[in-house]
Amino acid sequence: MNIRWKQLIFTGIVVGVVSIALTTSGMNFSERSSIPRFVRPTLAQGAQGQNAARPQMSEAAFKNIQVMKGMPVDEFMGAMGLFSAALAFCCKECHVGAGTANPKWDEDLPRKQIARRMVNMVNAINRDNFGGRQVVTCWTCHRGAPTPSATPPIDMVYGEPVLYPADVLPPANEGGPTVDQVFDKYIQAIGGAQRVAALTSYSAKGTSNLFGEVNADPVEVYAKAPNQIAMIVHQREGDMARTYDGRNGWVMLPLTVIELYPLGGSALDGARLDGQLSFPGSLKQSLNNWKVSYPVVLDGRDMNVLQGSGANGMVATLYFDKQTGLLRRAIRYATSAMGRVPTQWDFSDYKPVAGVMMPFKFTYAWISGRRNTR
Repeated sequence: MNIRWKQLIFTGIVVGVVSIALTTSGMNFSERSSIPRFVRPTLAQGAQGQNAARPQMSEAAFKNIQVMKGMPVDEFMGAMGLFSAALAFCCKECHVGAGTANPKWDEDLPRKQIARRMVNMVNAINRDNFGGRQVVTCWTCHRGAPTPSATPPIDMVYGEPVLYPADVLPPANEGGPTVDQVFDKYIQAIGGAQRVAALTSYSAKGTSNLFGEVNADPVEVYAKAPNQIAMIVHQREGDMARTYDGRNGWVMLPLTVIELYPLGGSALDGARLDGQLSFPGSLKQSLNNWKVSYPVVLDGRDMNVLQGSGANGMVATLYFDKQTGLLRRAIRYATSAMGRVPTQWDFSDYKPVAGVMMPFKFTYAWISGRRNTR
């Protein structure tokens, strides 16, 4: 076990030795854990101070930053992911040696110079035409292609429509369930309020497949009520970790321009929501301005859709199975200078753990990677 990620998980709180284990197909869940203590490493302590007072800015953390200055590191990394998603590019297509042990992140390639001009262009369009609101982004024109399509293809004009759901959804007309009714059915579906409140910590082990890869990596999940969570994937290139300790959030990624960075603003709100999803008894209270939007169909099943927002601009959309009441999807959006940064959870294969239905399969995806875990 790599001691470094263990030090990152919580300040004095992490789920450890188990007394009950439930093993079926999928994740191996355990609950009622003892709580050993761990100390943050020096690197994390330094980042913690920056997160609480003034976050480290992009120009201080990285070299050769010419356009995207004055941006916290976590927001900068999210913006990089937006570029990658909009053009269907990997990091290595703009950064020399990306994904290897000897990258040259600050070296200027023609594509990087073009990207700087595009950032200035998009900012000018929004400033001059939309009062600075982020109406136009890279995705607006590129839609997953290096070169935007200027002419409508006839096959698309007369073919099956391609629908791109909005980030902020409209409220549904009256006649459907209320916000309280959707949440109440969910709590009842997973075991009832009393059992949900009784489950205060758990750990889980399983395997995780990165999008496009056949080989699986070991994964561990540790959680403690009301919203602390750590998910660690033991990749061959090094451990990947995403944690929230009840106050601070962290991301650790191997073979990237910055191995460890803290979360702030709406990204931190998103990490808090990730932890809250593990203990949903107070999920409704975790966000504000809940509304019921129009129902949708996911994987052939009808869904009730709720959307709420956080204090720092984070937006979250939850999809509940109309028939079973179970949560099937959660999408949260963090803000950035280049548009909203989406993160998506998909849950399936619910099984009881200490009387509470929990997903033994889930997919965690954001714009720079997707993992199927079981």
